[in-house]
Amino acid sequence: MEIVLSLSGAGLVGGPAGIGWRNDALQRFALSPDMLERMIEAGQWPWDYLRRFVTYPLVHGSFTHAMFTVVFLAAIGKMVGEVFRFWAVLAVFFGATVAGGLVYSLIPGVRHALYGAYPGVYGLIGTFTFILWARLAAQHANRYRAFTLIGSLMLIQLVFAIVFGANPHWVADVAGFAAGFGLSFLVGPGGPSHLLRRLRER
Repeated sequence: MEIVLSLSGAGLVGGPAGIGWRNDALQRFALSPDMLERMIEAGQWPWDYLRRFVTYPLVHGSFTHAMFTVVFLAAIGKMVGEVFRFWAVLAVFFGATVAGGLVYSLIPGVRHALYGAYPGVYGLIGTFTFILWARLAAQHANRYRAFTLIGSLMLIQLVFAIVFGANPHWVADVAGFAAGFGLSFLVGPGGPSHLLRRLRER
C-alpha cells in the first residue's frame, strides 16, 4: 500500500487524483481519538469505528515513516520470533496496537488522528524487553538493564519533540510497549502456567 501511496503522491500513479490518495487512505484507516468517545456516548459500536483500532497501522504519514516502521518491525520481529511462536508475535503486535489506540483515545483534548504501526512495533519491543528481563533474572543479574532499549527510544522521542514539536503519538507507543511486555507473560513460552509459577517463587 505504501509504495502505491508514495508513487501516487509523486504523480507517477493515478494521475492528478492519485495525489490525494494518501489523505483518502488516512480518512479510511486512521483512528480519530474522538471515535471511542462517540461510541461510548451513543452506546453503539459501528464496525467502521471499531476496525480503526486494527487498521490504523496500515497507513503512514510518509514513505520515510513507513520505511522506519518496516526496518524496526523486521529487526525486532525476527529477534522475538526466535523465542515466541508466530501466533504469539501476531497476538502481541495487534494487542499492542489496540492498547495503543485505546489509551491514545482516552487522552483529553487530543484531536490528531493516530496512524502508523509504531504502537505495534513498540509492543514487540516490550516483548523483546521481556525476553532480556527473563534472561537476566535467570542469571541473577540486574533485570532493569533490560529496559535500556526503551529508555533510549524514549530519550530520542523527547529530543525529537523538543526540536520538531511534541507529537501525542508517543503516548500510544508507550501504551503499546506496556501491553507487549504484559502480554508476553501470557503468550510467551510456558504461557500463564509459567507466570503463576514465577509468582509463587516471589
